[in-house]
Amino acid sequence: MGCGKTFFTLLVTFSVALITYNIIISANAPLKQELPGPSRSSSSRISVDPVIKMPVDRSGRGSGPKSKKRLFHTAVTASDSVYNTWQCRVMYYWFKKMKDRPNSDMGGFTRILHSGKPDKHMDEIPTFVAQPLPAGLDQGYIVLNRPWAFVQWLEQADIKEDYILMSEPDHIIVKPIPNLSKDGFGAAFPFFYIEPKKYETVLRKYFPEEKGPITNIDPIGNSPVIVGKEALKKIAPTWMNVSLAMKKDPEADKAFGWVLEMYAYAVASASHGVGNILYKDFMIQPPWDTEVGAKLIIHYTYGCDYNMKGELTYGKIGEWRFDKRSYDNVVPPRNLPLPPPGVPESVVTLVKMVNEATGNIPNWGS
Repeated sequence: MGCGKTFFTLLVTFSVALITYNIIISANAPLKQELPGPSRSSSSRISVDPVIKMPVDRSGRGSGPKSKKRLFHTAVTASDSVYNTWQCRVMYYWFKKMKDRPNSDMGGFTRILHSGKPDKHMDEIPTFVAQPLPAGLDQGYIVLNRPWAFVQWLEQADIKEDYILMSEPDHIIVKPIPNLSKDGFGAAFPFFYIEPKKYETVLRKYFPEEKGPITNIDPIGNSPVIVGKEALKKIAPTWMNVSLAMKKDPEADKAFGWVLEMYAYAVASASHGVGNILYKDFMIQPPWDTEVGAKLIIHYTYGCDYNMKGELTYGKIGEWRFDKRSYDNVVPPRNLPLPPPGVPESVVTLVKMVNEATGNIPNWGS
């Protein structure tokens, strides 16, 4: 940006510096790896009722042949770790496969790399290099770099599309994605473990009563979310500051744990009056979701462990397994073995799609 950081950049930089000054940094705690326990019954999968389904025109073209497509830009934040990088490469492979198919409103793609320096995949994946937070500010919770990276990208990049899809490295796009947002609302996946009402006392520190009922905070994270670009430019600095403030707050940190940044985005969105259509068909999360059906994304955050009878052994390493954490320091090999008979369609589809990507991405594992 030459001599000229814009006023917005200066303002955000000052905000980060101020928060840095005010935080007493303790010894870095490791990022919590525990995952929220799965819902044990289908009736309790989502903690809100009703879940609103998007009234989508699946033609994607409106009422006339000249209707303008509402393209969105897909953005994925990532570190330069082996773990994040192989996931991004698989994710981008499937993005390219789905982008130009019917019913797609998928526009451009950016990996927002918050390592502060380019890596060797800059030519393979369109990438914006963002600066990480000042040393120690994340307190070992690396996810706090995500909102700060989005602030930098939204301010500095030339984004052609009017909408943004915030996605993650461990997302595989299984169908072309239409623009699910509508009438000023974002479109987001509802997470059963994001429960604003349960934590109202804590959240009122960041979403005071004059902003409205606690139910204005949607049960979402920042991903997957499709939202207007101009709205996100307003949300992102608030998301960043609320994330940092929550991490500094022992009560909020204890309450929200590894999903703290998700709560921060939900609060920021509500604070700026941006509601979200809760679209439960946005994605599935194997092994708990067993069928792909009409879903658009597979999110492989949970480990998939089975015995050779095809029975789930979650919490116990299976005779057959696929868990992204098995590949934190090394890329998964090509041609992973397929699950045994009886394993749900969602898990089989996931492994087949990973195998197709790794089999076709040049220099895989080199």
